[in-house]
Amino acid sequence: MVFAAMAPLPAAAGTTHDWLDDITIAGQIEGGINANPARPDNGVNFGQFFGDKANQAQLDQLTLTVSKAIDTASQDYEIGFMLRGLYGSDGRYFNIAGITDRMTTDRYQFIIPQAHVDVHLPWLTKHGLDMQAGILTSPMGVEALDPSLRPFYTLSYTTEYSTPFEHVGAMFQWHLTDHFDALFGIDTGNQVSFGNGDNNNAAAGYFGVSGSGLAHGKLSFVYLGRIGPEDAVRSLGQRANTAQRFWNDLNATYKITDKLSVTGELNILHDEGLRANTYSFVSYLSYQLTPTLTLNYRGEIYRDNTGLLVTSFIANNAYMQATLGKPTVTQSAPPTTYGALTLGVSWHPLLGHAVKLFEIRPEIRFDRSLNGTHPFNDLRNAGQFTFGADAVLGF
Repeated sequence: MVFAAMAPLPAAAGTTHDWLDDITIAGQIEGGINANPARPDNGVNFGQFFGDKANQAQLDQLTLTVSKAIDTASQDYEIGFMLRGLYGSDGRYFNIAGITDRMTTDRYQFIIPQAHVDVHLPWLTKHGLDMQAGILTSPMGVEALDPSLRPFYTLSYTTEYSTPFEHVGAMFQWHLTDHFDALFGIDTGNQVSFGNGDNNNAAAGYFGVSGSGLAHGKLSFVYLGRIGPEDAVRSLGQRANTAQRFWNDLNATYKITDKLSVTGELNILHDEGLRANTYSFVSYLSYQLTPTLTLNYRGEIYRDNTGLLVTSFIANNAYMQATLGKPTVTQSAPPTTYGALTLGVSWHPLLGHAVKLFEIRPEIRFDRSLNGTHPFNDLRNAGQFTFGADAVLGF
């Protein structure tokens, strides 16, 4: 679980200036293209969120972040914050209802993926308790919205359809020992806020545990469970307030050598309102060929047993409209077991002190139905090839 950077509370009067000195400002830009030789008539790569527009270059993200980091191992009280704004095509999928979802229906949208106060409390155990409250990025899963924190341009089915994205609420990380943390939190639901920005009238929450520095420092893991209603009252009526969605995600990373690491992710989701289940397993391999070149592999098997979860959102605002239970333009497939294989390269040369990150990531991906359905390329094909690449610049 990754908590955003947070910052020290002044220990005594007269230290405010030092606290302000530690505030950092950072920017990042990502653009990419995802080519599909089948040229689907609707222009959409089925089952893909990032790089969903086939054969079209796009600005994925332009972000600006102001933050104040905290030391989570401190023995003192500390306080910090993170504020991040994002503009680009990725904003369509990580929007939050009631906050930024009504600003525009264009392809490029502005969102606030993170705006939270962060506190370290030296309570109960040696390393204490950390809290974040406000607009939070979901801690569940392997892949992140931030392209610098994930190995590929595109996302897995598991990330897109079986993990939440954004929350309004609070998350806690209680450091039980040097190696184990307890994780818990409460929020308004996945990508919803309050009042007209919520799709039902009930809260949701997390529970889980993480471990790090295990097996002589080679093994780490995170298990997170989540429970709460996620379906819209507009779709299910008042039953949406009590029909629970159960999320379960377990992922672990093992560092085989200094250059080679392997990650596995197991995910199970059940939705009472939709009477839907998904099961999936994703494997990752990463090999650092040279100091500036990394080879990446991702393999996934994902089962959508009703066809209600895996969906392509055709209109620019379709994802948020569907979240709120409003009619929109989408494309779904019958119940399908998906297999997906992605191979990629990450080239990240050092460009000097002014540029914190420069990365180019080409990838080739093949998706296929493993049970005879035809979900791809306007429901014509059992398989889909895409050839993607993005570039990330951080400063």
